[in-house]
Amino acid sequence: MRFYDYLDKSRCGRLTKEDAMVLARWDLEELCHGADVLRQEFFGNAFDLCAIINGKSGRCPENCRYCAQSAYYPTEVETYPLLETDAIVDDALDCHRRGIGRYSVVTSGRSLTAEETKDLCQSYRTVKCQCEISLCASHGLLTKKQFQQLKAAGVARYHCNLETSRRFFSQICTTHTYDDKIAALRAAASAGLELCSGGIFGMGETMEDRIDMAFDLRAMGIASVPMNLLNPIGGTPMEDRPVLTNEEFCRTVALYRMILPRAVLRTAGGRGLLPDKGRKAFLSGANGAITGDMLTTAGITVEGDQLLLKELGFEVKQI
Repeated sequence: MRFYDYLDKSRCGRLTKEDAMVLARWDLEELCHGADVLRQEFFGNAFDLCAIINGKSGRCPENCRYCAQSAYYPTEVETYPLLETDAIVDDALDCHRRGIGRYSVVTSGRSLTAEETKDLCQSYRTVKCQCEISLCASHGLLTKKQFQQLKAAGVARYHCNLETSRRFFSQICTTHTYDDKIAALRAAASAGLELCSGGIFGMGETMEDRIDMAFDLRAMGIASVPMNLLNPIGGTPMEDRPVLTNEEFCRTVALYRMILPRAVLRTAGGRGLLPDKGRKAFLSGANGAITGDMLTTAGITVEGDQLLLKELGFEVKQI
């Protein structure tokens, strides 16, 4: 089959896993160009920027093998309880002034206590009263009631990464399951929240694992897909894993665009490890990014991203 035929199947949402496995071995230049064509067809030159804040850091009881915040591993990550409302509001307003359309508070831990949920809802309400930035939230495996409280406080979108495929998940974490993640996403959707979910690449998974996750994301209708490169953190079980090459990352991004033509593909953690800071990925189907610092690692400055996106002809706007 010609590449155009695969492109046409992608446009119509009929690309199969078997198709994707063939495309995983396709000429990289043609694959990335085709993915960029799809991106332009569905989104034009719109590019969605978001920023995150580490709202509660460290001492996490989960054993995710990549994570600096897990209490299982001897990392040097800073630890602190939930940030006060003033700190969150000030940071959100600064992001809004700098032209960022989305803002998310991310907290360590499996879930939130009732008191933490109450405090965060107050923070979200205060942000919404002071600016028009779109609010996202990432607080682990919450209940439907907690999701409803976030929605009522002004949160529009909930983030919970699948991280990897169902097959490989137990090699990454054993304190919660793949199905726990899916249940949380479904509960968030039932509360009226949009969904954001993706994964981390370079943890030892196969390309088939990446493809399997993409099809699970497609089945759930995920609107925003964060695409992280593993940043090997000292003290974690993955500290010695090699960083994914730019070519491998761009191939993965292009495949995700083929499988998920209508999703915002959002480059996220680890982008700063790439020699071009994501330039090639932005020409391989990606149309979103987390800008600024990540949770426990440095990212790329907002100004640097804005300059690069302008150079590439993108228009930063909320998608």
